[in-house]
Amino acid sequence: MVSHRANRVAEEIKREITQMLRDEIKDPRIGFVTVTGVEVTPDIRYAKVFVSVYGEDEAKAQSLQALEKAKGFVRSELGKRMRLRYTPEINFKFDSSIEHGARIMKLLEEVKETENEDEQS
Repeated sequence: MVSHRANRVAEEIKREITQMLRDEIKDPRIGFVTVTGVEVTPDIRYAKVFVSVYGEDEAKAQSLQALEKAKGFVRSELGKRMRLRYTPEINFKFDSSIEHGARIMKLLEEVKETENEDEQS
């Protein structure tokens, strides 16, 4: 079970990394990246940062590579901005839930259109 403190730290990490991606990290390979969530271990030593990347598979791969390269900068900035005894090790993970949701919405719309066509004929 994750503690209340770990949840608060995860939310703060999410907020800080989102701000860094928006304002400070200027790598052109990082396209339209959204931080969708952060999971922190109970001891706050490790953080999984889930990101969603808009675009083709190639763009997604490049964005993840750029994020991996920026990992040291992100961790050192977190250390400066947050009052933690130990700055967590950052690990970026691709989050496909938004894509999955969009695909389900598209399929539901197609089913609805098919039903409408059947009713009209």
